[in-house]
Amino acid sequence: MLKIKLFPTGKRNQRKYRIVVAVDRSKSNGKYFENLGIYDPLTEPATVRINKERYNAWLKKGAQPTQTVRLLEKKA
Repeated sequence: MLKIKLFPTGKRNQRKYRIVVAVDRSKSNGKYFENLGIYDPLTEPATVRINKERYNAWLKKGAQPTQTVRLLEKKA
C-alpha cells in the first residue's frame, strides 16, 4: 500500500520535511517514489508547499495520506 507521508531532512534540531509517496512499511528516511512538496515548521508561519496536481493524481492511484499530511494539505 502506498502512503503520502513526511520524509525528515536537515540537522537534529533544524528539521525540515519533504512530502513524499512511499510504501507504507518503508523506513521514514528510506526510498520513495515522488517528492510532492515541503514542510518547514521552523519558519513563522510554518511553510507548506504541495504540488496539488501530483497530490491528487496519487490519491486517484490509491495512495493514502497520513493524518499529519492530510492536515497540512488543508492548510496549504
